[in-house]
Amino acid sequence: MRNALRKDLEPVASSFIVKELVEPHFDPNWHFHPHYQLFLVEEGTGTRFIGDSIKPFTEGDLVFLGPNLPHLWRSDQAFFKRDSSLITRGTVVYFSEDFLGDHFFEKPEMSLMQQLLEHARRGLEWTGPTQMLVQQALQKLANQPVGFNRVLTLLNLLDDLSHAIDYRYITSLGYTNTVKPSETDRMQQVHNYVLGHFHDDISLDSVADLAGMTPPAFCRYFKARANKTFSEFVSEIRIGHSCKLLMEGKLSVTQVSYESGYRTLSNFNRQFKGITGQTPSEYVRTVRAV
Repeated sequence: MRNALRKDLEPVASSFIVKELVEPHFDPNWHFHPHYQLFLVEEGTGTRFIGDSIKPFTEGDLVFLGPNLPHLWRSDQAFFKRDSSLITRGTVVYFSEDFLGDHFFEKPEMSLMQQLLEHARRGLEWTGPTQMLVQQALQKLANQPVGFNRVLTLLNLLDDLSHAIDYRYITSLGYTNTVKPSETDRMQQVHNYVLGHFHDDISLDSVADLAGMTPPAFCRYFKARANKTFSEFVSEIRIGHSCKLLMEGKLSVTQVSYESGYRTLSNFNRQFKGITGQTPSEYVRTVRAV
């Protein structure tokens, strides 16, 4: 477990970083850094945490994050098993706002790109044709040698994203990162505990004790940092898991309800619609129609 929430990238001579990630699982630590990050999941499944957003992820997940926006792609538990043959793959680009010099993006010609960077502070995700366009551009970037053409490829990619309309914001309007680096261990323990126990009844007393707080103090602390109550956090993880199970189509709605930590179908249906805006059956029909 990291001792600091703020994540610093290794220094490099070039103006930006492109990495091809091939690991048994993605980095399981909740962190942030002062760079913009464009990330495409090419293989792997799990739960994605960005700011106050919790969603399942799978192949094709494409996001663009602004500086200091906390995030975590938590691979499914199967990826952490000792005898697992599963792997995760992804391509990520990191760059700072001044990677082409001070005030470059403030020029009139860069107005759309400047708007893209500003929107990225809430986190952006794309669907549809933009996913394929970005995947091809990232493959080109990863294979290009460091040089002028590589910079042009990144600028062309950012220009394409600034014109794309198939995007959604990830975090809530007005979300700000209030987590302090010194609080890493506490928030990490809470994340790990809930991800490992959401199938079961979760006691607020147990989680508060894990965080070294009284239950009322923990509830206030968590709401201030996560922009939601602890019970809402648990519900979103459970419903995110149920969405993955429904997409797989191997279990009935009743079975999905139980596997996601709900003991009554009525409560599951109510929570599912409250979070997704759809009933489980409507959600399945929507997914299969895509």
